[in-house]
Amino acid sequence: MKRLFVIAGSDSSGGAGIQADLKTAQGFGVYAQTAITAVTVQNTLGVTGAHIVPVDVVRDQIIACLSDIGADAIKTGMLGSAAMTQMVADTLAEHAPGIPLVVDPVMVAKGGSSLLDDDAIVVLKKTLLPMAVLVTPNLPEAEALTGILPVSEHRLRNAAMVFKLLGCNAVLFKGGHGEGATVRDTLWCDGEFTDFEVPRQATMHTHGTGCTLATAIACGLAQGRALPDAVARAHAYVQAAIKAAPGLGKGHGPLGHITLS
Repeated sequence: MKRLFVIAGSDSSGGAGIQADLKTAQGFGVYAQTAITAVTVQNTLGVTGAHIVPVDVVRDQIIACLSDIGADAIKTGMLGSAAMTQMVADTLAEHAPGIPLVVDPVMVAKGGSSLLDDDAIVVLKKTLLPMAVLVTPNLPEAEALTGILPVSEHRLRNAAMVFKLLGCNAVLFKGGHGEGATVRDTLWCDGEFTDFEVPRQATMHTHGTGCTLATAIACGLAQGRALPDAVARAHAYVQAAIKAAPGLGKGHGPLGHITLS
């Protein structure tokens, strides 16, 4: 059985964060371990509180898992602070060299709450992004990291070049925050752009799509798939999970995390 290790925050409503990561990995038949960086108070209407786990406790979680069961791929989600981000980068450099890393630069919750401060963004750009085989920003996150909102072909190419200067070799620009009847995610990998386009589903039940997508990609990498193939399969999985959403909650409800046959 392939192994995934996730470093991220907990979502009390079960739709995003560690809970979504575990459901996704289970759906792909991958064994997942976790280091929890934060305990959030949230539901489908938004985040109302968060407790950041002490950095040394998170570090101990990482070392405990990697030194025993190990991992075939790693994914990071909510990190919350500069100190946490720096520690994660340092610990992975020491204990997980060569293991594919997918970085989901979680900055803002679905309801609009900030999940990463400015100092942490600076550290993220300097330390963790260059270590990643893939970074998965949505449009606002891409703008925060590059200063460019990639809503046109020209801007997309310019944003990709900024990521390259930051040391990134592959970026998946997620288009869910865009407008129009079509949602387009664009993978920039080895200098090439590949689009994944689907009709926009008319639903509010999209809580945890970013977490689910990044984790699904990491599962593919753990299973030995090439990055473009892992992205394509993960993209299709998220669309199916949105379609299967159970319709829970009064706001942005959770996905229906399906199990692959």
